[in-house]
Amino acid sequence: MTTLQLADEFETHRSRLFGLAYRLLGSAQEAEDAVQDAYLRFSGADRAAIEHPAAWLAKVVTNLCLNRLTSARARREQYTGTWLPEPVVTSDGSLGPLESAQQREQVSLAMLVLLERLTPTERAVYVLREAFGYGHREIAGLLDLSEANCRQLYRRAAQRVTVPESRFEAAPERREELVRSFITAARDGDLAGLEKLLTDDVTWWSDGGGKVSAARRPVEGRDKVVRFLVGGAQRFAADLEFTVVEVNGTPGLAAWLDGTLTGVVEFELSDGRIAHARAVVNPDKLAYVRHQLARP
Repeated sequence: MTTLQLADEFETHRSRLFGLAYRLLGSAQEAEDAVQDAYLRFSGADRAAIEHPAAWLAKVVTNLCLNRLTSARARREQYTGTWLPEPVVTSDGSLGPLESAQQREQVSLAMLVLLERLTPTERAVYVLREAFGYGHREIAGLLDLSEANCRQLYRRAAQRVTVPESRFEAAPERREELVRSFITAARDGDLAGLEKLLTDDVTWWSDGGGKVSAARRPVEGRDKVVRFLVGGAQRFAADLEFTVVEVNGTPGLAAWLDGTLTGVVEFELSDGRIAHARAVVNPDKLAYVRHQLARP
């Protein structure tokens, strides 16, 4: 097989492998690195010994991510302020088809934060089972564990990842309209307008990583979030431009200053209002989205 043929074959698996690595790591840049490492191993492997390339590559990527997760956890324990995963724009299919509420839920920033509660192996079992539909026997083969152990790990992970009950989902155009209304109200300092868009118990998380100014603790409750947003708008919004984007399967926005991406916000909706918002403004975590949005 020529180098070109090898690369072409790998490309047929790249999107799925990236989706797997991202769900395991919560970092788009590290996921890309893991996928690239998998390609190098694939190109140097004995092709005759690889009976099922998809399964072989999934195993390689999973193990590469497990190795990365241990060091990543140590870094996150030293993180300044709130840690959030790196956002990904999903309207281009970067994380695979997101046609159902359950599929979107599996890639939301909220879910990725919940997955941080799990050990690396629990996380791998849970992601392979929930997001990719692998059977316990297949997962056992990928992780070199017994099937019984995989079942036990999955049960433990499912108990620790408490997923809220799904609520009625607004149509995509309604979700986009809600984000646009939020942008207008926040920019104009419209307190009454913002209050109508937020639930009573709304929570706003900000991840600046100590690199830029950001709230280091969650802002909880509608009154506090409104004051926080209006205060921020008075200082920054006049110079910012906003665009509506789909972030990790949910409605969100991108903030720009003089053509440079400065932040991405993912909104979690409940009964037609914003219940949770997660803002990533750490510039180190915006590189992948910046690349996505720069594509023609």
